[in-house]
Amino acid sequence: MLRGMSFETWKAERSAAWGSAPFDRIAHQLAPMDEHLVMSLAPRPGERWLDVATGTGAVALRAARAGAEVTGVDFAPELLQAAVGLAAEEDLDISFNRGDAERLPYEDGSFDVVSSSVGLIFAPDHAATAAELARVLPPGGRLGNTTWRPDPSWSFLAEFRPSPPEEAGDSDDWGREEYVQGLLGDAFELRFEEGDCPLVGESPEEVWALVSSSVGPMKTLVEALGDERREALREAELEHLREFDDGTGVHRPQAYLLVLGERR
Repeated sequence: MLRGMSFETWKAERSAAWGSAPFDRIAHQLAPMDEHLVMSLAPRPGERWLDVATGTGAVALRAARAGAEVTGVDFAPELLQAAVGLAAEEDLDISFNRGDAERLPYEDGSFDVVSSSVGLIFAPDHAATAAELARVLPPGGRLGNTTWRPDPSWSFLAEFRPSPPEEAGDSDDWGREEYVQGLLGDAFELRFEEGDCPLVGESPEEVWALVSSSVGPMKTLVEALGDERREALREAELEHLREFDDGTGVHRPQAYLLVLGERR
C-alpha cells in the first residue's frame, strides 16, 4: 500500500482491480469446486440464498436453477454487470447487489443459506467477514465456503506483487481448518471437505494468456510492471506451468477446502 493511502482507498483499488478484467472468461475453470459447493448445500425451492463475493455469478446461477430465491453481492460493479447478463440469458430471477462482505447490506437472519466460492476470502478483515456470515443467518441456517489450500509453489508470485497493508488478513489462512474453526466455530457447527480444482489449458502459454487477461488483480499487476519485470513474471509463470505440461496440455492440481457450517 502506498504511503498515505487509507485502508478504505486500498480496498477501493482492489474492487477496481477485480472489475478490470472479464472474469467470466475464466470462471469455468472453477466449475468442479462450484458444483461441489452447491451440491453440498443442496438448494431447495423457495429458500433464501445469499452468494457473497458472487463475482460473475457462477454459484448464484446454480442455486437459482435449483429453485432457490437467490441474492448475489459483490464489491466490483463490473463483475455484477456480467452476472446480471448471464442470469438474463437463462431468464433466472436473481437479485444482484453491490456490497462489502465485511458490512453486508442485509438485516439479521435474512437468509437460509450463505455461500461463497473463493470470494469472501479476499475481504481483508476476516473477523468482520465471519461476524457478518453469522449475523445474516438464523439458527439452523447453512453456510458453505470454498477456499484454496495454502500452496507454497505459488510463492514466486510474491516477488512481483506489492505488499498489502499490515491490517489485511491473508486469504491463505481461510484454507486452514484450525484458523476457520477459530473464526467461525463459536457461531457454527463446522465440517470440512477437500477437493481439487485443477488449472488446465492446452499449453503453458495459453494458461498464462488466460490468467493474465481474465483475473483482475493479475491483469492489473501485469499492466503496472515495467517491460523487464513483466517479462520476468511471464517467464516465471511459464516455467512453473511447464512442470504440469505432459505434452497434451497443462493440468496443474489446485487443492481446495470446502467449509460447511450450520448456524448454532
